[in-house]
Amino acid sequence: MRILVVEDDKALGLFLQKALKTEGHDVHWVGDGETAVEYAAEHQPDLMVLDLSLPRLDGTGVLEKKHLFPNTSVLVLTGRSQTEERVRCLDLGADDCLLKPFSFQELSARCRALLRRRKQFESPVLKFGEVEMNRMQRNVQHAGVDLELTTKEFALLEALLLRQGACCSRSDLLKEVWQMDPESDTNVVDVYVNYLRKKLATALPKAKEQNTPSVIETVRGQGYRLRNQLKAEAKGSLERAQEA
Repeated sequence: MRILVVEDDKALGLFLQKALKTEGHDVHWVGDGETAVEYAAEHQPDLMVLDLSLPRLDGTGVLEKKHLFPNTSVLVLTGRSQTEERVRCLDLGADDCLLKPFSFQELSARCRALLRRRKQFESPVLKFGEVEMNRMQRNVQHAGVDLELTTKEFALLEALLLRQGACCSRSDLLKEVWQMDPESDTNVVDVYVNYLRKKLATALPKAKEQNTPSVIETVRGQGYRLRNQLKAEAKGSLERAQEA
């Protein structure tokens, strides 16, 4: 899982980051609520481990902004023993609550349970703009046209679709798609992005293909993300209408 730990106690936050990494997860730690919301909205992690007592924006404030990261499961950490507080968190969108102090073994088990629950109810269909993937049937369409992808091309597109337009770094793609060291000196990601761009473009009519930006956008110095062409075309039409 891609996990975001939100904990203002630096020692505890770094401990959780290190311990969860040893279990094979990709873990990022932040120490305040506003940074947590910004990171979650941009990266759409699978799970957020969220302390309630945070600077800048407390945990309940983070939960109130969960519409910015709707597919992220949230495990709340709290020293507040009142039932009303835990009920409020669950009503705001948290998936589970864990009282402090806690054992790491229990936290780890709850993370695994949330992952199982996530997979159980996860839709097999991923869609963004005109790109649609059915992970059960292993088929992909762009603008209603079927595409034939290799195993790695399929996995690369899946990783980008899961981000729903958020940027995905080359390091993350190396880990998720190729199971390689994120620091590896290789251009395999760039090569396969180019392959995938060409196949996605073949679904468009020739005239439109020449005038339409690639579905996969390069974010300089960061990585790649999907471009919602339907939204971009609608915005362009609106701007042209306003100029007229």
